[in-house]
Amino acid sequence: QVRLVESGGGSVQAGGSLNLSCEITGYIDNRYWRSYSMAWFRQAPEKEREGVAAIHSDGRTSYSDSVKGRFTLFKDNAKNTLLMQMISLKPDDSAMYYCAADPQTTDLLSLYEYNHWGQGTQVTVSS
Repeated sequence: QVRLVESGGGSVQAGGSLNLSCEITGYIDNRYWRSYSMAWFRQAPEKEREGVAAIHSDGRTSYSDSVKGRFTLFKDNAKNTLLMQMISLKPDDSAMYYCAADPQTTDLLSLYEYNHWGQGTQVTVSS
C-alpha cells in the first residue's frame, strides 16, 4: 500500500520561507517510484483544493501562476521524496498543503488525476 507522508509545514511571517517534504512509503519498488508523477495541492478554509506544483515522471514540472517563481520542486529519487521550497511567502499562501501521487497523469495540476494522497501539513503566513 502506498502512503504519502508530508512534513515541513509551520508558521512564518510574510516574506519568509518554508520547505515541505513528501515521502512515499509502503510497498513501492524504486522503479515504480520513478514512474510516479507527484504534486502539491493546497486548500484554504472554504476554498476548493487547488494544484500548486507538480512534477511528471518524465521530469516536466508545472506551477500555478500564483506560485511561479516562488515555489520550486525537487525530486530526490534516492529517498523517494518530493521537496518543495517556498520563498517570499504571502498570507494568501496560508492553507493545508497536500501531497499527491499517481503513476498515470496528464493534467498535472488537476486533483482528479491523483489517487494517492497524504494527510496534509499546515502552512500559515502572517502579515
